[in-house]
Amino acid sequence: MSENNSINGTTTSTPITSPFLKSLVQQIRAQDSYGFYRSWSDELILKPFVVTKQKKREISVEGEVDPATISRINAFFRAVAASIEKETGLISNVVVDLGHEGFGWALVFSGRLLLAVKTLRDAHRYGFDSLEKLNEEGENFVQKGIDLAKRFPEVGNI
Repeated sequence: MSENNSINGTTTSTPITSPFLKSLVQQIRAQDSYGFYRSWSDELILKPFVVTKQKKREISVEGEVDPATISRINAFFRAVAASIEKETGLISNVVVDLGHEGFGWALVFSGRLLLAVKTLRDAHRYGFDSLEKLNEEGENFVQKGIDLAKRFPEVGNI
């Protein structure tokens, strides 16, 4: 990989302006204890989240879920939790329970308040059609979580 993060030597990246995508990149960089992503652009870091329908068809659902895919699922929901926490001030946590078949749950909670719930099916094929879809789904989770946290602040503080 060249220093400017592109295959052909030209940089065509546009800056990430979405608060959710910035939070997602921040979560991925925070888990990078060896500095692997230090020189990568934000777009290159987010690229594995974009999985076209054709690519999804090519991914086998047999066997264990790839650890890199599990990391992406965790990063996505940690970004949701961090965004909700930033807006509401309630400490938010994430639990991802994923079986080896690729089925499970992702939960974002604060205190006893469940802020976001996602049933995961075919986690082997986890991804979004585009960065816009990734941002849209993330922002939807964040907004619904913020709405719940504002409606039931006493439950979130327990």
